[in-house]
Amino acid sequence: MPANAVEVASSTAADFRPLEEKILRTIELLKSARQARAVAERDAASLREQLDKRAEEVETLRQELVTFRREREEVRTRVEKMLGQIEALTLEEAAE
Repeated sequence: MPANAVEVASSTAADFRPLEEKILRTIELLKSARQARAVAERDAASLREQLDKRAEEVETLRQELVTFRREREEVRTRVEKMLGQIEALTLEEAAE
């Protein structure tokens, strides 16, 4: 093999080394990006699940609030009715 051919072969191998290193770095970056994406997708799924649970809790609390308001209004009406009856009795006793 002529000396010139050896120089060309070693020169070509040396030229490919930086390209090979760039490709290997790119592969590592891609692996890291895929891992980060998988973590982000798991986190997003977990957050969606938590959000769904919170939405259910909010709906339950809204229903309870409506029930409590209705009960409060019923109690208020009954108390006003009793106060009216007490006032009527007081007026009757005062008139006697």
